[in-house]
Amino acid sequence: MPNQARIIKLHAKTKSKLINLKKDAEEAGEYRVAKRIHAVLLNSENHTSPAIAKLLHSHRSKVSEWLKNYDMYGDDALLEGYRSGRPSSLSTNQIMELSIIIDNGPVSYGFTSAVWSSIMIGEVIQNEFDVKFHPGHIRKILKNMDYSMQKPKRVLARANEHEKMRWRRYIYPNIKKKPTI
Repeated sequence: MPNQARIIKLHAKTKSKLINLKKDAEEAGEYRVAKRIHAVLLNSENHTSPAIAKLLHSHRSKVSEWLKNYDMYGDDALLEGYRSGRPSSLSTNQIMELSIIIDNGPVSYGFTSAVWSSIMIGEVIQNEFDVKFHPGHIRKILKNMDYSMQKPKRVLARANEHEKMRWRRYIYPNIKKKPTI
């Protein structure tokens, strides 16, 4: 006996609820959740897994898995679950220690600069906790610790305001207007 296609029959209220959940997921930017809900809705309209996979640009086995999970567990099976990811290399206590060091400033740690950089913080992490991070990842760690990135504004210390205004108003526009040869 060949395998029968899985078709989920939805009550009108359930279908309406799923449509609203799909809209909420799209508005929240949870496109994978919306895609899974859309698969269930399409299946309830007698579309098979291969047809749904083609419409949603997904693999057929994934669509079958979504439908099976919905059939077994209901709406919750379509929502995003917790993703553990790689465990943090720094413990909560180490992050608290790092926060104290950052708050005290780079000069108190022994640097000559009065402003932290991700490279400097990387050196602190390596010295204190024996863990090495790429500077780009250090920026992510700082963001998770609620520190903000700040870029210095470059200003000429002895610039003449009158000359700057004259250059911006008269010289720069004339340079900009010249045809290229």
